[in-house]
Amino acid sequence: MARGSTYKVPLKRRREGKTNYYKRRKLILSRKPRLVVRILSRTAIVQVIKADPRGDITLASAHSRELLKYGWKGGLKNTPAVYLLGMLAALKAKKNGVNEAVLDIGLHRPTRGGRVFAAAKGAIDAGLSVPASEEIFPGDDRIKGEHIALYSRLLREQDPEEYHRRFSEYLAKGLSPEDLPRHFEEVRENILRAFS
Repeated sequence: MARGSTYKVPLKRRREGKTNYYKRRKLILSRKPRLVVRILSRTAIVQVIKADPRGDITLASAHSRELLKYGWKGGLKNTPAVYLLGMLAALKAKKNGVNEAVLDIGLHRPTRGGRVFAAAKGAIDAGLSVPASEEIFPGDDRIKGEHIALYSRLLREQDPEEYHRRFSEYLAKGLSPEDLPRHFEEVRENILRAFS
């Protein structure tokens, strides 16, 4: 443990690894709402939040379990699900009068084509203005879940037992992982229809 008069104890949320105050300050100084993307252990959350001196105000929020209402049968935190979640949160935000936001990925490492950027792409496709470069977004085939469908086809041919173990949740819900891109389009249309 460091000691002495020059030692400064970091703020509690920084010590816990929850908040990067340097990034948070930059985002708040933009005076725009934040599109907050958090990938949890089993689910994901996308929120549009406005900073306020008394505490942050949530303008719109979408949890991956909400996708079940629109017929989603896939995983709750994979790239297609997070894209749909970003789209859902943006549609709710637009309904509440929010037209622009800045992306807040928290302590997630910014990886090109990552899930946090899939959520941003979903928000942009829903009409929310989010400043971001096109090159950081995942490709359209990855957003639709083509990579999952391809992997499931290969796995089913090579090791059927592992295929049934790995995709048991999909199969229990009545969705073949090979049909994920088609299923993605159906759910996307359901979400857009609900907000039109």
